[in-house]
Amino acid sequence: MITLVLFVVAAVGVIQFRADRAATAPFASFLKTRAMPTVTPSMDAYGTSGEVKVRFVLPGEMLEYPLQIQGDPTGLAYTWMRLGDSVAVAPPRPLAGAMLAGPDKPGFYRVVLVRGSEQRAIDGLAVAVLAPFTEKVGGILNGYRIGTYLNEKVGGNRPPPEGFMEIMPRDLGLRITKHLRVSDFVSHDDQKSWPRYAAVSPRLLDKLELVVAEIQRWHGGEVELALDVKSGFRSPDHNRQIRRAARDSRHQYGDAADVAMDVNGDGKFNAADTRMLGLAVEIVELKHPHLAGGLGMYLRARTPYVHIDTRGKKARWRG
Repeated sequence: MITLVLFVVAAVGVIQFRADRAATAPFASFLKTRAMPTVTPSMDAYGTSGEVKVRFVLPGEMLEYPLQIQGDPTGLAYTWMRLGDSVAVAPPRPLAGAMLAGPDKPGFYRVVLVRGSEQRAIDGLAVAVLAPFTEKVGGILNGYRIGTYLNEKVGGNRPPPEGFMEIMPRDLGLRITKHLRVSDFVSHDDQKSWPRYAAVSPRLLDKLELVVAEIQRWHGGEVELALDVKSGFRSPDHNRQIRRAARDSRHQYGDAADVAMDVNGDGKFNAADTRMLGLAVEIVELKHPHLAGGLGMYLRARTPYVHIDTRGKKARWRG
């Protein structure tokens, strides 16, 4: 992971003290009434694309959450609130750098800064606390059927995901990038229970947003084009039911998505769009080699689409 730093921007004045109390009183008053600083995630907090709006962490572990602070940071502390709630889930901790201790329970959260009795929530960058893989018992995680990974059965070389997003119905519409929502990565199985669980790679999110940005560049700037994630995460249990799916599909690990996009803006998803989408993936990988991965072209599907993944090495095929 690229090391991120905490940027603190504060105006520091040179104050000359006089012996008389009349001169020192205004400064003492200022210290008592100093305003809560303006705090936002720093520009590099959103990934290479600048559009990834969630960070992932296991319960209670440390995560990098880079902040830009404009004002006096003295005495700042932080706590967490679940998205949609207004009650803190933990006592405040001192804010001492870019490394924050994540919440103890799975779910989606936002950071809240605290100084004295004043609180200020930080918007724009959510934190998803994952349900650890180690809490899966057999093929079941908290009542949700995930199944068994190849590594668990025959000692495969690919380790299973460290954890899974815990998803409730209220979370489905949450944007995890500029163009993608939680719902885009939920396994399309027949289960009805909640919570649901899904593995998602931040590298995949970054790559997908870079692909969209590349296509928008062809159009001369910001333009809304229809985007459909046909398949994001697939649980191993569900993957076994997919005709012709790879036995150890990347979808099971959260680093693959099957995507259709109306690249030319004609209101349709067709083979021409798919070829152009594949070209955009190739360009993104040339510009960002660390996001190299698989590119599968499925031109004969009812709705043509492209498989995109971040396996770490180049792979190409047609389905």
